[in-house]
Amino acid sequence: MTTETLPASEAPERQQLPQAATAPELHARGRSRWKKILQSDRLTGWHVFAALLLGAFGVFVTRAAWMEIYAWAKHDEEYSHIFIVLPVSLWMIWVRRMRFRHCRPSGTIIGPLIIAAGWLISSYGFNHGVQTFWLGGSVMIVLGCMLAVLGKNVLFRFFPAIAVLVFLVPVPGQFRQDIAVPLQSWTAQIAQNLLDMMGVQTQVSGNVLSINGVPVTIAEACNGMRMVFPLILISYAFCFGLPLKNSARILVLILSPLAAIACNVIRTLPTIWLYGNKPRAIANTFHTYSGWIMLPIAFLLLLGVIKLLTWAMLPVKRYTLASQ
Repeated sequence: MTTETLPASEAPERQQLPQAATAPELHARGRSRWKKILQSDRLTGWHVFAALLLGAFGVFVTRAAWMEIYAWAKHDEEYSHIFIVLPVSLWMIWVRRMRFRHCRPSGTIIGPLIIAAGWLISSYGFNHGVQTFWLGGSVMIVLGCMLAVLGKNVLFRFFPAIAVLVFLVPVPGQFRQDIAVPLQSWTAQIAQNLLDMMGVQTQVSGNVLSINGVPVTIAEACNGMRMVFPLILISYAFCFGLPLKNSARILVLILSPLAAIACNVIRTLPTIWLYGNKPRAIANTFHTYSGWIMLPIAFLLLLGVIKLLTWAMLPVKRYTLASQ
């Protein structure tokens, strides 16, 4: 019995199965891939992931300071603005996101330098009881950990979004009192004059304002500290979140304390009336939540001013949008 050999054209084609890569080949591919990422002329998702990972490690190392910052924000209403610092910073990064394409992961030595400076400042503050230095240095350590991967270009191109992190640090008590005491006095005087103009009789005696015979402590109803820093923060985000000219930004920042006083007066008028005519629990609730309501109102007021100046053809923006 003979076996006939089929022609090559009629022989069944045998599929060539891909050979599995050997361990040295896989190692070489992985090394080539990481080398390509590290030598990239722009930031990649891997750089951002590594920066977030190092930042989380920095938070873990300085967790005592971050827990202290959280405690201040949670238990003291005058520092509740700390909760919106990170969202504001992320929003400012988002509006500048197109700048990432121009950022090269170079100059990463700036990260260890900031870490070293932050560690010295934090250690000095912790050992000498200077809370501002302790907490501020801890924020610098976390920032330095992230810049050790992202590099100096991110620091310079996103500096406004990074500088806003200073609002995470609670201000010293004496500095706070230097602002709160005159602010309470000015707010009480303005509120009394406006209430008198509206036919509501009030009297101010020392730090007590009386309405309908009910004494209201000025520090309780007219304390604007919980309004000052949030409104300055909102003004800062407004200035550097829009393509405004530097002169317009400086003007808005200079006027932000006056805007804080105006918003505080607007909030204080109904607060004083509630203290004098409604149960104290209702007045306390309104006083607590009305401050947060004023933040979007202040932002919309600033936006309206810019819109009005733009409509008047005044040069407040660096460039005019095609839709305008």
